[in-house]
Amino acid sequence: MSLDLSEDYDDRSGGSLNQRNNALSNRLSGVLSVSYADSEIREALRLLDSKNVKNTPDLRRRLRLDLQREVITCNGSIVKDFGQVAEQLKQVGSTISSLNKCCEDMRRQVAAARQEYAPVLDEASTLLAQRQDLEKKKQLLNAFNKHFILSDEELTVLTSATEPIDENFFTILARIKQIHSDCRVLLGSENQRLGLELMDQSSRHLNNGYQKLYRYIQREFKTLDLENPQINAFIRRSLRTLAERPTLFENCLDSFSEAREHILTDGFYSALTGSSLNQDNDPMMKPIELHAHDALRYIGDMLAWTHSATVSERESLESLFIAEGDEMAKGIQAGRHSEPWSAVDGETFDGQKALGDLVNRNMAGVARALRQRIEQAIQGQSDSVTVYKIANLISFYRVTLSKLLQSESSIMETLSSLETSAMRQFEALQSDHTATVQAELTQAPSDLSVPEILDDTLSQLRALMKSYDSSLAPIESREEGFQPILNQTLKPVLDACENLPKDLEMPANHIFLLNYHLATKKTLQLFDFTHSLVAELDKSIESSTTNLIDYQHAFFLHVSGLHPLLTALIPLSDSTEDLARIPILPPFQATALTEASQTLDDFLPSALMDALENLKRLKDTKLAGEITSEAADRFCEDFEFVEGKLAAADGVFGDDEDEDGQSSDAEDEEVADQDRDEWRDKSVA
Repeated sequence: MSLDLSEDYDDRSGGSLNQRNNALSNRLSGVLSVSYADSEIREALRLLDSKNVKNTPDLRRRLRLDLQREVITCNGSIVKDFGQVAEQLKQVGSTISSLNKCCEDMRRQVAAARQEYAPVLDEASTLLAQRQDLEKKKQLLNAFNKHFILSDEELTVLTSATEPIDENFFTILARIKQIHSDCRVLLGSENQRLGLELMDQSSRHLNNGYQKLYRYIQREFKTLDLENPQINAFIRRSLRTLAERPTLFENCLDSFSEAREHILTDGFYSALTGSSLNQDNDPMMKPIELHAHDALRYIGDMLAWTHSATVSERESLESLFIAEGDEMAKGIQAGRHSEPWSAVDGETFDGQKALGDLVNRNMAGVARALRQRIEQAIQGQSDSVTVYKIANLISFYRVTLSKLLQSESSIMETLSSLETSAMRQFEALQSDHTATVQAELTQAPSDLSVPEILDDTLSQLRALMKSYDSSLAPIESREEGFQPILNQTLKPVLDACENLPKDLEMPANHIFLLNYHLATKKTLQLFDFTHSLVAELDKSIESSTTNLIDYQHAFFLHVSGLHPLLTALIPLSDSTEDLARIPILPPFQATALTEASQTLDDFLPSALMDALENLKRLKDTKLAGEITSEAADRFCEDFEFVEGKLAAADGVFGDDEDEDGQSSDAEDEEVADQDRDEWRDKSVA
């Protein structure tokens, strides 16, 4: 482009050369100073290219004029368009002026109308406000009536005897209770008349509702079958609701208990005799009195029936009164607030205790009949074992029923009294038996065996211990609990037997003691609650055994001829002086030694048989063998002692005899040792 400008400059003519040179320099400077990175230059060149302009000298000369003409044309178009906009704005202005005028007219008319109708509008506003106030009062009155006033239909359901007790009744009763409670809020206002009237009205309706409920429960109790598991659910709910009126509730329970007492008493007599007062007999049921001859079974059947009836009665009453948690307790607690005169200060309701009291009242008639029958059966018994079994049987049921009934209940008191009566009868029979024993047991049997009376007593005691072992006596006090029985049954017989050996000689007295002590121990050690008496017997047995061992030992010493030798040697010590004195002692003279040797030879072959013959009346042959064996061991020790002393004495005097004599003595000593060892082996065997 700089080349095209140079050519244009060369073509021009006119003007002074300096001006032309200056103009040319300025233009060249301007052109050369232009940066092609300028966005405006690039935009101008792009616009020029879009017009498809060819680079000719003629076109270059007219380029400026053409561009100016285009600019003038565009400006003219813009002016023309703005002229049209101005015309339209004039029209809008005239329209706005007309609208302003119209609005002003309307404003004047509204102001005039407002002045004319202002009183009417004020009155209408007042009426609307009054209407809204009346609507609110009407809604409040309707809500009040709906909450505090019962309809005639609802009153009929609540109080009419012809209407049934159903869910609707309990709903209405709950509502009237809520109304009665909410009346307290009204009593807190300045005008209490409305609250008092509503509270009086709700109280009358509430009392009428409870009276209807009370009569309904009375009717239902007359036909209620507790043995039927399908008890009417409304009965349970009615009882829980009526519990809020303790007076009515107690009256219902009194009539209910009276009816149940008659029913259970009739059931007990029916079980006894097989016939019922209502003639409703079961041909398959066997009367309990068929076994009246067997007192234990007879009493056991009566107690079993009583236990079964008590359990059934308690379970039925639990399902009837307290099957659904503490609802009954809550009702009774609420009733005490409504009837404060019926509550005891500081007393809280205990559902289980109340249930136990109710069961006790229901079973009172059975308790009286049970006491009469069992007392008759006990008084007619003369066998102390049977009486004791009866006492244990009663104790078993007393402990079992104590988990269901309170200790002061009629059944528990009856069983405690019957148990005491049975034990009193047992003690009386045992006293008679003791008197008989003391009169009959005057001497020991000739064979020193266990006296027949003691044997019978032990047999009786086994039955008593077996019965006591099956009882529910606490483990920690079993031995202490059975001690009185031992004192009443066994101790008098043992005391009587203790006096019998006084008239017997040795060893018969200790053999007799061992015989009956061992028999007694054998019986007692079958059970674990006789340890103290067994320990006493063990001491007596040990003492008698020791005495018999001493007797057998003395028998061996005297019969064998060893006793004089042993008696002479015992005082001597092992000193040389004492050993030197042995040959001069009388028992060790030649004649005495010869007799002692002959006696020993005669004794040894039959020594054990002779000794066992002394204990032949001891019933425990094993113990007899052990006693004899122990005595034989002691005899052998004594023999060895004598032999040792003699050998020591021989050593003191030296070798005064010849070899033949020595050989003969050695042979004799060897034979004696063999005989002694053989005899000891026999005694051990």
